[in-house]
Amino acid sequence: RVTKEVDSTSKEAKSFLKQQEKRQSAAPAAFPTVSGLKRPSGMSSLLGKIGSKKQKMSTLEKSKLDWENFKEEEGIVEELAIHNRGKDGYIERKAFLERVDHRQFEIERDIRLSRMKP
Repeated sequence: RVTKEVDSTSKEAKSFLKQQEKRQSAAPAAFPTVSGLKRPSGMSSLLGKIGSKKQKMSTLEKSKLDWENFKEEEGIVEELAIHNRGKDGYIERKAFLERVDHRQFEIERDIRLSRMKP
């Protein structure tokens, strides 16, 4: 069984309440409740809310956050952006190599096709 907390004014909550009302009208419950929902109460629900674990951060998310903080602290954000856009940038080098590879393929294809014709 999965429990999920949502805002009472959200679409999901409203649709859930409509479903509950339909179920109650179709098959009357032996123990009627106010809204058809079971509300958790007592010490266990309070402890559950207080002691709920926070979602753990993955290594990649932590590294990304650390890198962003480092760039901000050192003031190198603009310098990195300029460097990556220029001739020495990784993306620019990859694009250049892809263009060279494509040209080489076209040259080799033309040679193969010219040899096949006679």
